[in-house]
Amino acid sequence: MDKEMVLKRITIDSSICGGKPVIRGMRIRVTDVLELMAAGLSTEQIVEELPDLEPDDVQACLLYVIQRFDHPVVITSSSAA
Repeated sequence: MDKEMVLKRITIDSSICGGKPVIRGMRIRVTDVLELMAAGLSTEQIVEELPDLEPDDVQACLLYVIQRFDHPVVITSSSAA
């Protein structure tokens, strides 16, 4: 799944869930899916728990988070004068 597909599945609208990222404009937040994954549920179990979701929605949540956090980190050290 590419970035464009993720952006089609993960939407942000200030009138839905306070502007938090949601799946396809529904009131299912990306964090809701991630919490279920953190609790140990499989993609199949998540789709069973939230029947409006599709397996690609779960994948999109993971890719969305990866894209949001995949950035270079510059570490500097301060030297004592």
